[in-house]
Amino acid sequence: MSRQLICSRWIYRRALPLLIGSSFAYGTFTHTKLITTDGGGKPWPETPQIITQQRESAGEAAIVDADLEPPPASATDLREDDVPLFDADPDRGAWASLSARLLGAQSALNAIQWSHVGEDITDLILPRWASDLPGYLTKLQCELEMAPGSLAEEIWQEAQDPLLNPEIARIAQVRISRELCTEEKLFRQRRKAHTARALAKYLEIPEEDVQPEDVPTIAMCGSGGGLRALVAGTSSYLSAQERGLYDCVTYTAGVSGSCWLQALYYSTLGKQNYATLLAHLKQRIGTHIAYPPAALGLLTAAPTNKFLLSGIVEKVKGNPAADFGLVDAYGVLLAARLFVPRGELGVDSRNLKVSSQQEYLKDGAHPLPIYTAVRHEIPVIGKVSGADKSQPTKSQTTDEKARKESWFQWFESTPYEFWSEELEAGIPSWSVGRQFHNGIGSVRDNGYSVPELRIPFMLGIWGSAFCATLSHYYKEVRPVVKSLVGFGGIDDLLEERNEELVKVHPIEPASIPNYVSGLENQLPPTAAKSIFTSVHLELADAGMSNNLPIYPLLRPGRDVDVLIAFDASADIKNENWLSVADGYARQRGIKGWPLGAGWPRNNPPDAAAVKEIDVAEAASPQQAAGRIADARESRRQSVQKGSSETEKEENDDQRTTGNSELGYCNVWVGTTLERTVSSEPPPSKLLTDPSDEWELMDPNAGIAVIYFPFLPNQEVEGVDPNTSDFLSTWNFIYTPEDIEKVVALAGANFRAGEAQVKRTVRAVYQRKKEKRLASERRARMRKWRRHLKDSGDHFQ
Repeated sequence: MSRQLICSRWIYRRALPLLIGSSFAYGTFTHTKLITTDGGGKPWPETPQIITQQRESAGEAAIVDADLEPPPASATDLREDDVPLFDADPDRGAWASLSARLLGAQSALNAIQWSHVGEDITDLILPRWASDLPGYLTKLQCELEMAPGSLAEEIWQEAQDPLLNPEIARIAQVRISRELCTEEKLFRQRRKAHTARALAKYLEIPEEDVQPEDVPTIAMCGSGGGLRALVAGTSSYLSAQERGLYDCVTYTAGVSGSCWLQALYYSTLGKQNYATLLAHLKQRIGTHIAYPPAALGLLTAAPTNKFLLSGIVEKVKGNPAADFGLVDAYGVLLAARLFVPRGELGVDSRNLKVSSQQEYLKDGAHPLPIYTAVRHEIPVIGKVSGADKSQPTKSQTTDEKARKESWFQWFESTPYEFWSEELEAGIPSWSVGRQFHNGIGSVRDNGYSVPELRIPFMLGIWGSAFCATLSHYYKEVRPVVKSLVGFGGIDDLLEERNEELVKVHPIEPASIPNYVSGLENQLPPTAAKSIFTSVHLELADAGMSNNLPIYPLLRPGRDVDVLIAFDASADIKNENWLSVADGYARQRGIKGWPLGAGWPRNNPPDAAAVKEIDVAEAASPQQAAGRIADARESRRQSVQKGSSETEKEENDDQRTTGNSELGYCNVWVGTTLERTVSSEPPPSKLLTDPSDEWELMDPNAGIAVIYFPFLPNQEVEGVDPNTSDFLSTWNFIYTPEDIEKVVALAGANFRAGEAQVKRTVRAVYQRKKEKRLASERRARMRKWRRHLKDSGDHFQ
């Protein structure tokens, strides 16, 4: 068997930890170790003695610096007095931690007697590159030394140059508002002119007949799913771009791999063309992101070493409290594979900042990308006193359930702003990565702040599915466990303990500085109290909450009329991500969302389902989470009972709504009418026939949702998203042939629904046009009546 494929576990415990977290994060020492020197016995530059310790409570390594003191208040007079300062000595803390980890990894590898490995390890075949690891690591250590003339020193000097990083000279402030930022409002105006022309071309109507106010606001989103979502999403977007539909889109939004898609599209690599982006992927993702020779070669050779390591140096040197963890290392590896062109010479630093994407949006020529991440709020529950335990009321029980239930806080990022709906606060995208206090970004003692956090770290955050909870992990393997003889009891036990599993993250998420520090009295009272005591915000893959980025697209002010979702999620039928948005829409009071959209439920909309939907009455996200947990538990018990009567009701419900099974293209439409009775309205009807599309033109029609699940298609044989190994979420190698198969499948699925999509867009356009014309008629009538009132009736 191939030497490259069969590697000893002994080597991988030393090589891969180096690559995907060892020298940076994985190598956090779990024993006390004094860090005072570099590999040559010389002290690290301006670095005091630092001891790593094991935290007993959290079970993780921490850096403790006994000499670390805050800077004096008079450390700088270059800014106004209310601008806080960074720590005056950036060489402490985070940088020393990174240096120590790198030294530890190198020491471990140098301890191996490579000339005797073949004698010591028998019956195993080692990869040829294993003996090269010490050399790679030595080069990497040299590049990250802060000695004069080193690469790290060069990077840090450039990080403080406002000509290269203009954002460091700007003072950032937290914007507390529910409204869209000014830059996005201006973008919407510019984009409308483009989409009006594109819509006329797409619907084949004269351009002069299309009024801007008649043009639907169309949003397009892709799902999570790693490289599968990246490749499948790019392929689906290519189909939309080739048909002219993509040019009609105002917003795109992503989760996980579809965030990577957006970042590549708005770069010099994708060139704002999905065919070009696919050609780039064919050249780059045929090699695993963690293949040591390829990754280490890019990290230790010019010009890619500076391109990839710049963010590391800026983060750990610029913020002493920063942490460089496994997710950060993962992001750097993703950047090495996705953001380095073929030939590895034409790297462009403009691709490394989200705010740089404003260049592609300044005239409204392209949709606005929305990136997503979540923070998992896990309440710390204290012991309940005896008095509290005595005969609690139903209301007290529900409130207690809500306090115990964890929930996810969504954060969105555009080239203009990083913002949270729950906090109702955001900061400029160019200021992500700097510390904030009392709503103002900190500056260093030289009068400048740190550069914007670079995209490699955001790639890690956006796609950090491996930071999921134990509950999410078990969902991935549950079908296998249930199929094993004798494991049914284990499945029942784990399901009973789901409330505990959903609060445990085996791998810590990445973090950014907390920009709402000191703003507790200025933010909504429903904001989690724990966020105001946190130095950092721990962010992870938004797919833990919803694998479709629907929530940001429902934000007031964006006014989306048509939402097109390409879902390449794993197990899309059971997860049913569209239906998850029902509760969200109710809780936020969002009008127009088509309730019941998504895959048919496994049970009828009973009282438990109604309770889950009706979380709008909850006073806070905490209460909403608790009520949802209660509802889901009731539903789970109902499903376990299972009766023929239940199955009959379910079939009757499916015949009524038309949701017996979904196809390649599925359309629902909501209503803007207020509910006047307490009973739950019937689910929105799946529009399966052209004769049903009159509902789209109803004056009270709401959001039209067009859903493309990534399904197998007879036109493309041998490709099944559910069974093809290369389409697994955890596959990190796609050959050009694999990519072509995905492109063919996405294209076949889009063609199957192309006509229905165009009919839907046309109907929504006609509805908006008729609504405008009706409004103009009413205005003329009011004007005529005023005229008659003022001048009198001449016929009397």
